[in-house]
Amino acid sequence: MTTTNSNKRIAQNAMMMYIRMLLTMAVTLYTSRVVLNALGVNDYGIYNVVGGVVTMFSFLKGTLTSGTQRFLTFELGRKDFNRLQKTFSATLVIHFFLAILILILAETIGLWFLDYKMNIPPDRMYAAQWCYQFSIAASLLTIIQSPYNACIIAHERMNIYAYVSIIDVVLKLLIVYLLVVINTDKLILYSLLVFLVNLVVIGIYILYCRKKYPECAFIIVRDKALYKPILVFSGWNMMSMFGYLLSSQGVNILLNIFFYPAINAARAIAYQINSALTSFVNNFQIAVTPQVVKLYADDQQESMKNLLYKNSKYGFSLLWLLSLPVLLEINKILVLWLKEVPSETMIMARLVIIQSLFYTFNRPFDIAIEAVGRMKEVNLFTGPMQIMVLPVSYLLLKIGLPFYTPFILNIIVVILCLVVETHYLNKWINISRRVILQQIIYPLFYMVTLSSILPVLVYLHMNSSLLRLFMVVVTSSFSVIACSYFIVLDKQARDWVKNKVKSIL
Repeated sequence: MTTTNSNKRIAQNAMMMYIRMLLTMAVTLYTSRVVLNALGVNDYGIYNVVGGVVTMFSFLKGTLTSGTQRFLTFELGRKDFNRLQKTFSATLVIHFFLAILILILAETIGLWFLDYKMNIPPDRMYAAQWCYQFSIAASLLTIIQSPYNACIIAHERMNIYAYVSIIDVVLKLLIVYLLVVINTDKLILYSLLVFLVNLVVIGIYILYCRKKYPECAFIIVRDKALYKPILVFSGWNMMSMFGYLLSSQGVNILLNIFFYPAINAARAIAYQINSALTSFVNNFQIAVTPQVVKLYADDQQESMKNLLYKNSKYGFSLLWLLSLPVLLEINKILVLWLKEVPSETMIMARLVIIQSLFYTFNRPFDIAIEAVGRMKEVNLFTGPMQIMVLPVSYLLLKIGLPFYTPFILNIIVVILCLVVETHYLNKWINISRRVILQQIIYPLFYMVTLSSILPVLVYLHMNSSLLRLFMVVVTSSFSVIACSYFIVLDKQARDWVKNKVKSIL
């Protein structure tokens, strides 16, 4: 595939993912407000923390999904259909047995933890148990769906996500309507309706893949040599994924134990804001991922490295464009968006967004490591660092440090992981740390510093109001776009922007 065709495919896929994101984000922002109002802060917090318990048991799914996508994309890059079909069937078998394992763990250890260890008001325990069961069912469906989603991404058919998102958002709007008009326990009803929507959406993806892609026709694979590399790859990725789950959902449960359900609601709102921002960048990076793997499979390492560098700095710049006004005006945004805002939400949201900025910078290097397939060396270092967030957070909260302490630890760990990953990539595919400093870190540092000056001055010298919010958004957008154009973009990219602007005008 030529560079031009590759870039065109990335642009098309990114555009389809943006359409999906805009639909999802618009509905999510509206439904979150209505759901929070309908459930109340405590029930909203219970829903999120109970779902977090199930997610803790599902951490293996993330490791297998990453491995599945990598091996399917790799076989597509090699154009070996027979091995592609066997690989898909092997991953489906692995995911099926994983679903059984998670069901057993969730209905034993997880149920015990819910009943005896979590901080849930006694009068809401019955509803929480129903919520837990629906969360388990939804999680099992998602696990079975994972190989099909990986197949869609490997084929770079992102348009299907945009089409299905239309159905998804309509069903979510229906959830909100039913939640308001049906007079029953709102937490149980909401959990049931979310499960049913997941069932419909997952069914559509599976039917689409079985009809569109011949390799999705299941065959019995007895070749143990085919299972081994997938399991080995996923096994070493497991440590990192387990660490991530402990530092996210584990911390969520920890907050419930040390504090109260309302603080879980605050965390859920903070992550929804962060999700709305990062979805822009995530869609771009999802569109790029298959190209990175295929370039490595085709032994085009220089093209692969150039794509990684651009992915890192452009992704960060885009997220900074969206994040800067939110970081400054988060309090005003929360008041306008939600009727009832937990007091801890503001600082949580800021810290989560800062963590995402560092993670967005780092994500392309994660993709490169997955493409190379050498997870062992990296995860021997990054995995334990992520895992230690939970016990260290426990100790620090135990001695009386504030609720936001785990979020600061997560930021530190993301930075340390970046150092480790770039060290190994320098050894494996000669990704130079000097080049990373000169081409990515220095330009981004100057861009962030200079672009912050004008909006910060506006924020400090105006009283809180809708006018100040508007001025912060305008000055932030202007500053970040201008600084990104002159500092972050290279000459070729600036020329491309000039030509596009001229063609529009």
